[in-house]
Order: sequence, then C-alpha cells, then structure tokens
Amino acid sequence: MAELDTSSGSGKKGGGKVRSKKASTKVDLTAMVDLAFLLITFFMLTTTLSKPQAMDIAKPDKDEKNEQKLELRASQTMTILLGKNNKVAWYMGEAGKTAPEIQNFSQIRQTILDNKKKVKESTGKDIVMVIKPTSGANYKNFVDIMDELLITGIKTAPAIDDENILDNEKTFMKQQGIL
Repeated sequence: MAELDTSSGSGKKGGGKVRSKKASTKVDLTAMVDLAFLLITFFMLTTTLSKPQAMDIAKPDKDEKNEQKLELRASQTMTILLGKNNKVAWYMGEAGKTAPEIQNFSQIRQTILDNKKKVKESTGKDIVMVIKPTSGANYKNFVDIMDELLITGIKTAPAIDDENILDNEKTFMKQQGIL
C-alpha cells in the first residue's frame, strides 16, 4: 500500500495562519495490481506459440532391388558437397562431367537462386537438390544448407546422400583441402 504524507512541516507553534488539519491521503494500488495480473493472464492464455516446422528430406533406399527408381535429368540436378571450414562445393549435372565450384555459405544462396532460375527457364521443371555431407562437415553446416533451401523456396524434397560420395568428388575435395 502506498501512502502520501501531506503534513505542513513548518515546525512553528502559534503565530501565523491557522490551517485546518487534513487527513492523510492514501493511495491503494491493489486494484491496479489485480488488473495487471488479469491482463498478463489473458495474454498468456490467448497467444499461440510458434509451431516447429519440419522439412521433408529424401534418403536413398538401401534395397538395390527396387525397380521404381526416379530418373532425373542431369540438367535439373544440383549437387552440394558439404566440407570442412564452412565450405561447400557444388556442381550442376553429373559428377565428373562438370568441375565443382567452392563457395562459402554466404555465397551459396545466390548460387541456388541462379541455378533454380536457369533450370526453370531451360526445362520448365523445378530444380532437384542433392546434399552430400562429407566427413569434414558438421551438423551446423547441414542445418545451414537446409535453411538456405527453405529460404530460396526449393519445393522438391532434397535428397540427402552421405553414403554414396563418389571417388572423383572425394578427390576434388581433398585437393582443395575441404574434406
């Protein structure tokens, strides 16, 4: 409870004007505290928390007997190899036929957007992404590249293949020092 002192405080006895004695004023803040708690409770109960979002990914089947394989055009496939030191190597098409380019994570978003646009213009189809995390990559790199795919609006589920990294891909990454 708050209290306000309204005494004159002059300290003189007698002589001077006679003032009527006023009752001390008290301010009761109980109602305001009640209102604050009611508002806090109301907003806590009526808000919705952000729901976690999951991204679909595709992993290759280990069963080689599966005859229903999805054939992809090399012209619509972009492969991203995750290496160490926050570096990525990427190439379009088939491995070994085009030389991979090495970039930082800060540059890969624009590359994905450019390749997505080129594939859409040339084939009329969406780009297909293949992500290959190598032994030098860390979990943060994988999450970062998945975020980049979400930001760039890649509609097809990316294929994640950490087991079938080709020899020529490994050789290139060792030569560049990012494996």
